[in-house]
Amino acid sequence: MNIILFLIIGIIAGWLAGKIIKGGGFGLVGNLAVGVVGAFMGGYLFEFLGIAAGGLIGSLITAVVGALILLFLVGLIKKSK
Repeated sequence: MNIILFLIIGIIAGWLAGKIIKGGGFGLVGNLAVGVVGAFMGGYLFEFLGIAAGGLIGSLITAVVGALILLFLVGLIKKSK
């Protein structure tokens, strides 16, 4: 995948996950970080479950699901402290 497209998907996925979980984004760099890490998490999760999500929309869905899981886990860790 083109690196520019990967970064754009990461930014969008992080922004969407931020809107769904917290009600707001995390700024450009924060959205990018959440989206990129979420894309990797979602990719591993989908592969583990045997789910194939191809194309631009599939990549975005995978990244958003991973970013949502990431934000959920971070929220759990913050609450436990």
